[in-house]
Amino acid sequence: MLNTSVQQLLCFGIQAGTGNPALVVQDDQCDAGQRQQFARDSNQPACVFIDRSADGAITLDYYYPHARSPLCLHATLAAARLLLSPQQTQLQVRTAMQAQPLTLILRDDQVYVRLAPQPVIQPDIAPDLAARLLAMPGIALASAPVLASVGSPKLLLQVADSRTLQALRPDLAAIIAWGKAHAVNGCYVWCRRADGMLEGRNFNHLDPAMEDQATGVAAGALSLHLGQPLALYQGAALGQPCLIRTELDGDAILVGGRAEFVQAA
Repeated sequence: MLNTSVQQLLCFGIQAGTGNPALVVQDDQCDAGQRQQFARDSNQPACVFIDRSADGAITLDYYYPHARSPLCLHATLAAARLLLSPQQTQLQVRTAMQAQPLTLILRDDQVYVRLAPQPVIQPDIAPDLAARLLAMPGIALASAPVLASVGSPKLLLQVADSRTLQALRPDLAAIIAWGKAHAVNGCYVWCRRADGMLEGRNFNHLDPAMEDQATGVAAGALSLHLGQPLALYQGAALGQPCLIRTELDGDAILVGGRAEFVQAA
């Protein structure tokens, strides 16, 4: 990683100094294995590597500590904050694993990612699946489970209220196993709060300490499923209160929020 530029940002935070951390790496010449090792050693929620080709095209390559990822939106916000400026408020990029086109947008000091819905195969979902994955026998969901994706498929599970959501201690191994069997990147459990706002939690790690503070791909999937713009809260119980905003833009989804620099890593 010599002669590289590494910067840390906080994304989707409600206020300054809060948000989901991501590292943005530029000017490296590492292969995928070396990048994975860097992400593992950094022990940050996500790392994104910015690759520039000779023709000027930009590719974003995402890594969690445990795996490479086709898409990570909070890391994309971090990259967008670095790449955009008042002189360049939009930029077209692609993802490394699936060549998914993304539009990065800077607007009113907020960063957004414009992306298209992705097709998913809806598997047969057993009536007791949610109870098994969430380790809550007899739980009654507020709506039927559904898969949706804007680049990283999520199983969306709506629970009754915020109290139920925050009390969850799911079977993480079962979630990972089910996800691998159906090409799904974990569960996003959400609810409508008493104040009418939406709140969610994401489960796609075996280690409970790695729970996401903000999950942009899940917010995009939920917005797609509900067919409406969202203001979605996440992370308060983890000490990093986050707010993810989505908008509908024709057939596309905008996902965005705050992204601020912390320090060079």
